[in-house]
Amino acid sequence: MGKRTKKVGITGKYGTRYGSTLRKLLRKIEVSQHSTYRCAFCGKDSIKRSCAGIWNCRSCRKTIAGGAYTLSTASAVTVRSTIGRLRKMQVEQP
Repeated sequence: MGKRTKKVGITGKYGTRYGSTLRKLLRKIEVSQHSTYRCAFCGKDSIKRSCAGIWNCRSCRKTIAGGAYTLSTASAVTVRSTIGRLRKMQVEQP
């Protein structure tokens, strides 16, 4: 079977509705939420989204809380690094 869409990809289901800019934004979100991510526990690319914010690894059967459309959000990365930095400072103080 040949390629069905040349430019629009997964948002071809919306046809000409909603405007091109909104469809481009939606395409980025839908591609990220349907892709697989690497599991931090088993190291395999087998984490898939089950519902908004809940991610399941099909290999090791772990359930992870994350972002609604991506496994980790930008704010979560910032918080994680801040907590690590504060823990490191706490250990160094006598």
